[in-house]
Amino acid sequence: MLTLTIDGAHLQIADVAAVAQAAAGDLRLPLAPEAEAAVQRAAAAVEQIVQEGRVVYGITTGFGAFKNRTIPPDKLRELQRNIVRSHSAGAGAPLDREIVRAMMLARANTLASGHSGIRLPTLRLLLDMIERGVHPVVPRQGSLGASGDLAPLAHMALVMIGEGRAEVQGQILPGAAALAAVGLAPVELAAKEGLALTNGTSLMTALGCLAVVEAENCAFMADVAGALSLEALNGTAVAFDPRIHALRPHPRQISVAARLRQLLAGSDFVRGHASADPQDAYTLRCMPQVHGACADAVAYARWVVEIELNSVTDNPLIFWDEQGAPLALSGGNFHGEPLAIAYDHLALSMTELGNISERRLNRLTDPASNGNLLPPFLTEHGGLNSGFMLIQYTAAALASENKALCFPASADSIPTSANVEDHVSNGPISGRQARRVLRNLEQMLGIELMAAAQAVDFRRRGLGDGARLGRGTVAAYEIIRSRIPFLAEDAELAPHMAVAAELVASGALRDAVLQALA
Repeated sequence: MLTLTIDGAHLQIADVAAVAQAAAGDLRLPLAPEAEAAVQRAAAAVEQIVQEGRVVYGITTGFGAFKNRTIPPDKLRELQRNIVRSHSAGAGAPLDREIVRAMMLARANTLASGHSGIRLPTLRLLLDMIERGVHPVVPRQGSLGASGDLAPLAHMALVMIGEGRAEVQGQILPGAAALAAVGLAPVELAAKEGLALTNGTSLMTALGCLAVVEAENCAFMADVAGALSLEALNGTAVAFDPRIHALRPHPRQISVAARLRQLLAGSDFVRGHASADPQDAYTLRCMPQVHGACADAVAYARWVVEIELNSVTDNPLIFWDEQGAPLALSGGNFHGEPLAIAYDHLALSMTELGNISERRLNRLTDPASNGNLLPPFLTEHGGLNSGFMLIQYTAAALASENKALCFPASADSIPTSANVEDHVSNGPISGRQARRVLRNLEQMLGIELMAAAQAVDFRRRGLGDGARLGRGTVAAYEIIRSRIPFLAEDAELAPHMAVAAELVASGALRDAVLQALA
């Protein structure tokens, strides 16, 4: 049973990933006492604003271009219900369950800070839905990432008022029926609540949480794949000497070089310092510089997402003056630009990891690139067998697809809401593109590892059965060989490639290597 106390201030990326994967009944999400008090105080402030008849955006006025339309007091609840209905305008296939769960948690956490004006029962319903496995059907397209993630969050909130559709216990049900199936009931929204639920960066944040975890895994596995390819190609570890990197002290360049030294420690498959061939091709020699720069982008994305997770991103926000009177201040914390730029950078860096991986794969399969060290396409009977020829085609296709996907979505903007909302971030597009790049990269790294293991087996014939791989690469090789055999003749490659990709994506390879390096 996972218990995670929600307070609006201490949620971490690992928490979101855990909740995204948790099953109904395996999770408890209590609100911290201080969060309960803060939420109640802000809800009371909204009620006071309404009773005093103030004109406050989104509380007593319409939304967006209707910001100057004052709404009568007896219509305020209808106003909040209407924003949820009208903004449920998403398109495309539904988001995956894990993204929806992550989005709901990110929204609940920001509401728990006590600056959004939502009532405690409404917030508790959102947390109960996560705990009991009520997953709103949320179309993946439609958010511009500017006034937050309006359409996706509206589809989430629609279920909370008993409308829309949700998946529960493996079935898609109408909203009210989905809630009833787990003993919950819809809520009637009060002033500000519809806006508080729909106006914020929660989908972008959810995408970022999952993408950061996936990218950290891929960055690590790129080092492992590169190290095993270096051994298969009789490369040298001289380029990873710490003295070289101390003179260009980018932190993650230094850390990648150190990891490569760890992975290759004790290897009989690398050339020594006294070799007649003093240096390798860039795809081997420059791994610290290239992989390190890509790891910088991952670290930046983590930094941005960790801040965003515990930020308040709706509008207006509730504060109090020196005398304790409530204030509602309008701003732009819902704008997703910090996330959008980070995700575009992340997509570019993961594309680059794929580019260098594909070029190492080409070197493994092309005798002209490896000095005839290995048989063409890693098969003994070339001509009769095509060997690993086509896996390089696939890697090249995935690399090309990633190059198209890494065009920065944040570079574009189309004004909306009658030009009131005249600049948008496109952060959800950036986030979804980054995760598509990551899916392709996981396949590419799996392909490289599969080819490197095949090449190592050929090299072992010349070195002898007693030849040792590096301290870390041997663990990767062994888990690959436990699932994928040496291919002495042509066979259907796609199933083996799928296994290799899953070994990368699941973290199984990373865990095995980390255990070997511990």
